[in-house]
Amino acid sequence: MGARPVKRTSRDIRTANRYEVLRQIIAESPTSRQELAAATGLSLATVATLVGELLDLRMLTEVGFEDSAGGRPRGLVAVNASGGALIGVDIAETYVRVELFDLGLNVLARADEDMRPGESRPEQVVGHVAAAVGSVVAQAGVEGARVLGVGVSVPGQVDREGGVSEYAPNWNWHDVPLLDLLSEHIAYPLYLDNPLRACAVAELWFGAARGRGDAVVVNLGTGVGAGLALGGGLHRGVSNSAGEWGHTTLVLDGRLCHCGNHGCVETYVGAPGIMLNLRELSPGSTLLHPEDQTATINALARGVEAQDPVALKVVRDTARYLGAGISDLVNLLNPEVVVLSSWVAAALGEPLVTEVREAVARHALPRPMAATEIVLSPIPTDPVCLGAATFALEGALSVVGQKSGSSKKPKSGTPKPAGGRAAPRRTTPARSRTAPPS
Repeated sequence: MGARPVKRTSRDIRTANRYEVLRQIIAESPTSRQELAAATGLSLATVATLVGELLDLRMLTEVGFEDSAGGRPRGLVAVNASGGALIGVDIAETYVRVELFDLGLNVLARADEDMRPGESRPEQVVGHVAAAVGSVVAQAGVEGARVLGVGVSVPGQVDREGGVSEYAPNWNWHDVPLLDLLSEHIAYPLYLDNPLRACAVAELWFGAARGRGDAVVVNLGTGVGAGLALGGGLHRGVSNSAGEWGHTTLVLDGRLCHCGNHGCVETYVGAPGIMLNLRELSPGSTLLHPEDQTATINALARGVEAQDPVALKVVRDTARYLGAGISDLVNLLNPEVVVLSSWVAAALGEPLVTEVREAVARHALPRPMAATEIVLSPIPTDPVCLGAATFALEGALSVVGQKSGSSKKPKSGTPKPAGGRAAPRRTTPARSRTAPPS
């Protein structure tokens, strides 16, 4: 079943331009229309029109003037942070984390739900998400009408348009209608994607990939993958499946993976793979918590800090595998930056990054390696929640684009609310498309 090519219409282009203008303003508030035109490459007339629309929607506000080198003072605009709320949902194999943001993408509330082994049935996951979404809305005290949408990230391959988790190997999910199930509990517009895309967008907007045309964001958690930003924009692939680097073969006839193959990258550098690295090195180690990934990774991090020889060896061995895999990405894609993201990378921190840099340098070709920086994600909050919130903003902006008259449903490739229903009814501001970094 092949993916249909999506033809961009003038409405799609307008939505993308509106998204890019708003993205620039969020990053650089306050700013002038002239500065926006220079940053986006759009004409001043186009920027002025788009800013006018966003002002009418109360997503922006006028905040005064600045001198313009002898000319007329330039009007400045800024994000109206209180003009709406966005929710980002990070569904991971061991937890559900939900964050509620204002329109400036500042976190206003956060809720976490632990998922124990065996709690991966769709209805159980949906229950955790619904509880956490209800919690952040209550914590923030926002009115329901101000919530412009909920972006949901779920591991594995997803059908964004249909709201379906097509394949989540760690849970053996196949064609789960996730947004339909969530819509029975959550009244807000829902938008689906996966953590590879979410992390990449977060880095493009606020992180280490900002201002970079070509970047790879390596997502290290229970599962492993790579979010790709190529030529200044997010690369999804023809069926939204790009970045499944965790299921490329690292060791022929190696460890069995949940996907059914042997020797995948994920089986050596995902959290369960790191636990196996530890078990093979020191079966009786007190660092190993057999049923608790988070506790084991945190114990390794503390062990490295204390110069424990077993912890140091496990992180070094893991970095060797990771470096070999990342060197393939460096040789293949020639990125400006490789960002290590997600909870395993955050826990192991700079000691892991240092070892990975050395390992990549041993395997990558000298020319692409010389052009690549390898860094830890600098984003202080959960990058998956942040990226997921931008998907909700993208969806809200695409709906705004349909307000002037037409009652058509969203087109192929445009995010839909839960279950592919008709477009969500919203007049309040929102933002998001995976647009180029500034």
